[in-house]
Amino acid sequence: MVGGGILGCAVARELQRSRPGAQVTLVEKEDHLAAHQSGHSSGVVHAGLYYTPGSLKARLCRRGVQLLGEYCADRALPYLQCGKVLIARDQAEHTRLRDIADRARANGVPGVRLVGPAGLAEVEPEAVGVAALVSPGTAVVDYAAITRALAQDVQAAGGRVLLGHRVRTLVPLARGVRVVAEPQPHSAWGAAELTDLFDAVVVCAGLSSDRLARASGGSADPAIIPFFGQYYRIDDAHAGLTRGLVYPVPDPRYPFLGMHLTRRVDGTLTIGPNAFLSAAREGYRGQVRLRDLIEVACWPGFWRFAARNVPTAVRELAGVLSPGQFLTEARSYVPALEGARLTPVGRGIRAQAMTRDGRLLDDFAIERRGPVTLVRNAPSPGATASLAIAEHIVAAVA
Repeated sequence: MVGGGILGCAVARELQRSRPGAQVTLVEKEDHLAAHQSGHSSGVVHAGLYYTPGSLKARLCRRGVQLLGEYCADRALPYLQCGKVLIARDQAEHTRLRDIADRARANGVPGVRLVGPAGLAEVEPEAVGVAALVSPGTAVVDYAAITRALAQDVQAAGGRVLLGHRVRTLVPLARGVRVVAEPQPHSAWGAAELTDLFDAVVVCAGLSSDRLARASGGSADPAIIPFFGQYYRIDDAHAGLTRGLVYPVPDPRYPFLGMHLTRRVDGTLTIGPNAFLSAAREGYRGQVRLRDLIEVACWPGFWRFAARNVPTAVRELAGVLSPGQFLTEARSYVPALEGARLTPVGRGIRAQAMTRDGRLLDDFAIERRGPVTLVRNAPSPGATASLAIAEHIVAAVA
């Protein structure tokens, strides 16, 4: 296993569960687990409202919700089923909302219902809109805590979790795969280079997934384009204004969901994220890394994508430059947020796969190259679906 996020740990655990006696090794370049996407997410357990019926996202999200709820109950991990509303502010959004409701029902999402202003007020008394889609099963969790628990399961079953080792190359051989990983400066003193031979390797490397695909002889297409999303915490005086999650109706012209209000498992209320090109794949504090920028600039699909999304970029840039833009957007759904104070609580960076012709891959993408399985695209709801994705991958690994 390569990658110590929630998906990598879930696959390693599933391998141990389904194949007792297997020698499983998980390799992670950082000195702790969930260092990237898994530890920088909003924590939402998505119910499966948006996804194309029959797609991997739709099927594995619904299965993942069930498995994740059961796992959190079994391990006494926080699982707050607070519910979610998607709010339409005008008739055009209302039309799109009905389409989402049809998708949600086709995906088997339980309890979803369309309501008018009075019904919305019963669920979220401070929210306003011409209509809303209510999803009572949507929940929030602590994905970093779940990741650590999964890794503990791997170790308890005899598996090895090797931190502080960056995988440099994957060499498919006639029988098995040779993994070459070098210790990082933060790894344990005396750590040696890993050059082990494995029967099979599964790569769940998120922001580095395209690089490791190329390192194993895979295609450069799709490439990972990093988009950052900033979150802000709403002050305690206004944190009780929503009971659950408040989302906009996504605009199909734009590739992301838009800013929303999210309750966390610790009771805080946050707003975000925006979605803007990150100057570094791991730029959680706004760093700029020349290699990452050059790779984006050299990817022909990025310029095709950018040309089609100039209005989106202008809109998202406003949120980057002014936190007040976040509040203005939120007040169109919850007017009582007037005067709320916002405190930055960090960024998440989405590992979004983009094709050479500038399309963002919508569905999960899993590529098999002999004994190497590559997860090429697993954005949201990847964390929600992680245990189900693990089942899916392990069932296919020979």
